Amino acid sequence: MDDETIFTTSNGRTAGPAPKLCMRPCPSMTLRTISSLSGHRFHGRVLFWKSGRRGMIRVGLVMLQGARHAHISSLNEASEDLGLEIEIFEIRKLSHLISSNPDVIVLPGGESTTMRKTGQDKSSNLIPGIFEWIRENPSKAVMGTCAGAILLADPQDGKPPLIGAKVDRNAYGPQNESFQGIVHSTLLDREFPGIFIRAPKFLSSTDEVCATIGDEIVGVRNGRVIALTFHPELSLDKGFHKWLLESASSE
Repeated sequence: MDDETIFTTSNGRTAGPAPKLCMRPCPSMTLRTISSLSGHRFHGRVLFWKSGRRGMIRVGLVMLQGARHAHISSLNEASEDLGLEIEIFEIRKLSHLISSNPDVIVLPGGESTTMRKTGQDKSSNLIPGIFEWIRENPSKAVMGTCAGAILLADPQDGKPPLIGAKVDRNAYGPQNESFQGIVHSTLLDREFPGIFIRAPKFLSSTDEVCATIGDEIVGVRNGRVIALTFHPELSLDKGFHKWLLESASSE
């Protein structure tokens, strides 16, 4: 692969060996990947360009597991709506986090036990590095969804959690009990269509509750760090991704 390659399809855009990154065509945008030649597994960055934007926001997408490419599509649409230019970095190990120096971190869903095991492997050392990065950069915007929210609430590193909440893994039951529900978000000041897949549950919170479904806590905020037990990236509503980018742009 050349250092700079443009991949475009009629239905979306793909980056290197990755699956489709846009759920629907984005004709006003160009996607470019710049591959690393350091010899490890492909690590690229996905750039979305549009003239007249206010500035570059560097987004670090943790590539451990989960709906990663759905997050890319959501970030793409959110940036278009806001008129912001974003640069998305795939973060697979600590060195990627250091070299990308992101303004934003997204911790997708998945299986939290697997994510801990993979992210704490000596060849990666990613999870400890991310936790340290968040603690040392409180002004940076962070979003953890589903399993990503579990990691933020329960880092298991002997240090304070990244968000103050007690969490119960898979509290809503197995895969076949996944559901959709109307979430009320004080962060967005409106309702949001929440998609819950083997979702955890916040039992209590010492930080700001930013999303609820009925009387249950499904979103917690600590400054610019938000943890959501549902999957906003699977919704057509990009409100939480817009909030994330707006938080970064206002720093």
